[in-house]
Amino acid sequence: MQSCRQSRGDTVMSDSVNAQSQDAGSHGEDGTSRVTSPRVGNKVTVVLGAQWGDEGKGKVVDLLAQDADMVCRCQGGNNAGHTVVVDSVEYDFHLLPSGIINPKVTAFIGLEGWESRLIISDRAHIVFDFHQAVDGVQEQERQQQAGKNLGTTKKGIGPVYSAKAARSGLRICDLLADFQEFSERFKHLASQYKSMYPSLEIDVDGELEKLKTYIDRIKPMVRDGVFFMYEALHGPPKKILVEGANAALLDIDFGTYPFVTSSNCTVGGVCTGLGMPPQNVGEVYGVVKAYTTRVGIGAFPAEQNNEIGELLQSRGKEVGVTTGRKRRCGWLDLVLIKYAHMINGFTAIALTKLDILDVLPEIKVGVAYKVDGEIIPHFPANQEVLQKVEVQYETLPGWKTDTSAARTFDELPENAQKYVCYIEDHLGVPVKWIGVGKSRESMIQLF
Repeated sequence: MQSCRQSRGDTVMSDSVNAQSQDAGSHGEDGTSRVTSPRVGNKVTVVLGAQWGDEGKGKVVDLLAQDADMVCRCQGGNNAGHTVVVDSVEYDFHLLPSGIINPKVTAFIGLEGWESRLIISDRAHIVFDFHQAVDGVQEQERQQQAGKNLGTTKKGIGPVYSAKAARSGLRICDLLADFQEFSERFKHLASQYKSMYPSLEIDVDGELEKLKTYIDRIKPMVRDGVFFMYEALHGPPKKILVEGANAALLDIDFGTYPFVTSSNCTVGGVCTGLGMPPQNVGEVYGVVKAYTTRVGIGAFPAEQNNEIGELLQSRGKEVGVTTGRKRRCGWLDLVLIKYAHMINGFTAIALTKLDILDVLPEIKVGVAYKVDGEIIPHFPANQEVLQKVEVQYETLPGWKTDTSAARTFDELPENAQKYVCYIEDHLGVPVKWIGVGKSRESMIQLF
């Protein structure tokens, strides 16, 4: 068949993950050279989640990292989980960039073999044991006081970001500078938490002793993060990849607040997290699961609390890498993806887990929201409004065929091709990859 991709000519971007511009200048009357615009330098390729996380970002990063020189994490912490399968071996990542599987990659984070390739920013905030304990206590209090918690991973990320905003946090540069001063600030922070949560047990001396033993181990990995990134961007041509954690709908500002993470996991977080200007952002790839999932509580308009949701959960093995919690499942929601695209400006999409839909006779896709009987043109900010939206669906025919062996777009069943084209046409963004299995080899590249 002539696919929608062939019929419209597919005007697409360069396949390179980097570009480097030339100096722009002019000459004065005396022959001297003037710089009339700064050299942009290397551009980074960004991989971001376009839903509520668990879209398969790690797999896309792993694919792109084979050709990359550097892979960076720019926000969040070990509250994210990325699973990558290489040569039938499954790797689960929580804090390290998943691109570190590539032995040629330098991994930069915003601890045999990988330690010599990991760079830690001196401005990175430290998550202490008591931050994790506080996270658990806060969740317990929310449950007791309001009857519902936020569903955090209890990894201490929220308390650390709170301390950062309150200017009482401690960073890697503090640990490596003056340990006596660091210890005093650590004790003061611990006492603050003790006064807020009297039941909290903190072994201050024990934790400080443990932190002291880490100094010599991490010191060789620590760099001034801003200078390191500047050198990478303005030195010799490099292919630099940024691995987003969490996803657009979990962003602290633009996500389904308050059921969000504590950081900016949209494209703006790349600049603030790595200390680099927006002019160095190149391709921005949005990772979209072929259906929708969410861990924990919060509004989920396209959720299917029925046999469809159960089928997607079981076929997709939808269990959180970090928490082990079952993920809630529903149809693909293009209203949500379009909203993520408004914020991030995706240049292309990686569509993952298409094979999970193989057994369905028909597939629904959310294309609009109604509130009080009227279609709304935007994604609601308020949770209560989002809870009551009525999703308008388009029903597409399924393909009832195993797609897991497909390695090209043309090898996909006709209705699977039409499903991909429908998503492209509705969003106005090309699909660059289609995932039909867990392994690296099962990612079909379209251009």
